[in-house]
Amino acid sequence: MTGAAIFDVDGTLTDTNHLHVVAWWEAFRQAGHSVPMPAIHRAVGLGSGDLIERLLGPGRDRDQDSAISSAHTVLYATYFDRLPAFPGAGDLLRTLAGRGWQVVLATSASGAELTALRRAVDADAAISATASSDDVEAGKPSPEPVRLACRLVGADPEDSVFVGDTVWDMEAAKRAGVPAVALLSGGIPRADLERAGAGAVYEDVAALLSRLEDSPFRRS
Repeated sequence: MTGAAIFDVDGTLTDTNHLHVVAWWEAFRQAGHSVPMPAIHRAVGLGSGDLIERLLGPGRDRDQDSAISSAHTVLYATYFDRLPAFPGAGDLLRTLAGRGWQVVLATSASGAELTALRRAVDADAAISATASSDDVEAGKPSPEPVRLACRLVGADPEDSVFVGDTVWDMEAAKRAGVPAVALLSGGIPRADLERAGAGAVYEDVAALLSRLEDSPFRRS
């Protein structure tokens, strides 16, 4: 059986990481916290609770967490009608589906945000399933989202491939036993991604699509 082609979305299929950075920065500012944007950027890809924990630490006023997360959600939602997909994102998903791969999204997005992201990618017919933050107890770097993505389509982890753009993506794939492909489109350095477990690194989805025959997806 052909495995699952599992994709992160933000920073991988859509050019949205820096929109998240700005929305989180403003959400923290509204709560009285000055958090540097580079630190926020390195934390993007974590679930909201883990991101706040990483950036504000365990000694913070936890009563603020819900308000900060809600502010980020409201601020980021202002971009929903114009979220940009990376060139080649939809083509890559359609090509893999055409070759028999079961395409699955594994993302911390959910609800209206996930709907907006899928609209931007514009490849719904190629997507077999989605593992969103609503479906798991722990987000990346926990392996749970990646393991769920495999289960949703009945794929063995070792026969699947995960594509993402953050160290959290690479760590989740590694812990789930799924070969990991990293993209540089999220702004994370190649060395960091390779240290976290990336077996192959490409500039973006268009570069991966153009080199598909020499990638981990060549097995099909």
